Amino acid sequence: MSSALFTPLDLRSLRLEHRGWVSPMCQYSCGPETGEGVPTDWHLMHLGSFAVGGAALILTEAAAVNAAGRISPRDAGIYNEDQAAGWERIIALVHRHGAAGAKIGTQLAHAGRKASTYWPFSGKQGTVPAADGGWNSVGPGTGAFDGFAAPSALTTEEIDGVIADFAAAAVRAVDAGFDTVEIHGAHGYLLHQFQSPLVNDRTDDWGGDETARNRLTLAVVDAVRSVIPESMPLLLRISASDWAEGGIDAAASVRLARTAAGRGVDLVDVSSGGAVAHQKIPAGPGYQTGFAARIRRETGIRTGTVGLLTSAGQAEHAVATGQADGVFIARAALRDPHWWLRAAYELGGDLAWPPQYERAAPRHSF
Repeated sequence: MSSALFTPLDLRSLRLEHRGWVSPMCQYSCGPETGEGVPTDWHLMHLGSFAVGGAALILTEAAAVNAAGRISPRDAGIYNEDQAAGWERIIALVHRHGAAGAKIGTQLAHAGRKASTYWPFSGKQGTVPAADGGWNSVGPGTGAFDGFAAPSALTTEEIDGVIADFAAAAVRAVDAGFDTVEIHGAHGYLLHQFQSPLVNDRTDDWGGDETARNRLTLAVVDAVRSVIPESMPLLLRISASDWAEGGIDAAASVRLARTAAGRGVDLVDVSSGGAVAHQKIPAGPGYQTGFAARIRRETGIRTGTVGLLTSAGQAEHAVATGQADGVFIARAALRDPHWWLRAAYELGGDLAWPPQYERAAPRHSF
């Protein structure tokens, strides 16, 4: 196969059979039937379908590192053993049935001031009150995200606790059998809140200049890197731009990525936005690939790109032109969980189809 998208990529000791991957997508589907934050049969079906469909790497939705870090009461977690056991059966399914030798990683996350909110299809908006299972959110300061309740400012001791929670979650991820972990430092969640000058107004060691604002993200990188195997790659998702005046820009993201690379991050998953409600995002096909390309070019670190890349041709172009080392697919994968099998055929090659589906492969069209 001559396709750039469908060539292998090695990250430390992890070989990905191609560069077409699944982006983290929250499902808001944990419920009382399994326990707080425990993935359900929905997650098994949802993530397993991508493995059967030929994805080389599947990242789970954001898995909260503590209970207060969940975006909503229905979010997944990895802060206790019941949750880890729930992920184990999903990992086993992906490894057993992946059409392209699928690997799976989890995204370690803390929602910060965007926690304790209603899930998108709840019919409600804003912060969930305590009477409905909500909790007090936390952040760098007491400034609220538009439409949400004001958070409590984290103390220095509580910040240390968050760092420890990321490390403990990483240990659970390794023990559960995940092939890699990604730290969620984007989309206006806690680590991004500390990074952004539009949100972080602290005057202590955790706020102020860019170095101080990035301190929490890098401390989490150090903590996670120290507890996962040397052979396991570490990914970091960032928002490369706040899309708002005075916020994070591409140059700042290059500096963060360069420093993260020196601390053991192997690939930067480059997204954007989410810190503030007044952002102005010029969304369109490939609108974020330039950020990934610049970070890759100026730092040498591997990058993944995401965002309205829906066709095989778009994904191929991003990799073939050196804009990114891989492409994360989201909504397109929801529309077609076999996106990678079809894309390989469209680009002139073929992935091995599951034998149960072999008679439907395009080469047998009639």
